[in-house]
Amino acid sequence: MRLNKFISESGRCSRRDADDWIAAGRVTVNGRRAEIGDVVDDDDEVRVDGDLVRPRNAPGARPRTYIALHKPVGITCTTEPEVEGNIVDFVDYPARIFPIGRLDKDSQGLILLTDDGDIVNRLLRVENRHEKEYVVEVHRPVTPAFLASMARGVNLGGREITRPCRVSKIGPKVFRIVLTQGLNRQIRRMCEAHGYFVRSLTRVRIVNVGLGHLKPGQWRKLSPAEVAGLLAPPREPAAAPRARTFVPPPSKAARAPRRVGPRAGTKPTGSAAHRDSAGAGARSVGPGRGPGTTARSRRPLR
Repeated sequence: MRLNKFISESGRCSRRDADDWIAAGRVTVNGRRAEIGDVVDDDDEVRVDGDLVRPRNAPGARPRTYIALHKPVGITCTTEPEVEGNIVDFVDYPARIFPIGRLDKDSQGLILLTDDGDIVNRLLRVENRHEKEYVVEVHRPVTPAFLASMARGVNLGGREITRPCRVSKIGPKVFRIVLTQGLNRQIRRMCEAHGYFVRSLTRVRIVNVGLGHLKPGQWRKLSPAEVAGLLAPPREPAAAPRARTFVPPPSKAARAPRRVGPRAGTKPTGSAAHRDSAGAGARSVGPGRGPGTTARSRRPLR
């Protein structure tokens, strides 16, 4: 097993943080300084800052912890103890936990914390396209053109373009947005690209876990069903509907039959003159004739 996975499965941190610890020289394997990419097994002695790291299935290992927190504005999503207002000190959980992803310091709402490094890797993997839902208030009225442009995707500069997303208006200056990616300050930058500025931003859902009735600063443990939903394989994105080609109906001019007759200014002769005079009679429906049949008058024989 790779060393960063071994450490993350112990519940100490995510794989990304484990790599940072290894690069900083805080990790040893069997007494030697570890290197990124090392492979270990359960018989190896792995230590972080001198503390022994127990594998996940070791005797005495504690059950996994999964927490949903309503993060208030002003709290920073970091495990670094020297950062004032860090999320770990704010929650003050008795065991070691870390946040799954981030939420801006100026934003509030749902964030998950855990000691399970595997679930962090699944939820943060870009290609899994996990949904995150937000309610956003901006400084001026929301227009249909703004919503449509946000939904199509926004160029944030350079090659950074947001994925198409779902956006809906829920108030004069409030809209709901569902993202499947997590670029740095993404929603604020999307709004700024359209001349809008965010007044408040609240995350209300991550995949199948909702914020519910949690008030800012409150937290709760996830239910087994919620954990199972987070660990479930990502759904395949729905196939785009097949495009249909619109074929306009023919115009009246195109449907009208062409009339065949003599050219203007010429006098019909012979059998053509006889047919024209025979066709000059009135059209009628009579006994033994169906609708649309024509009674033609005959010229008396002389």
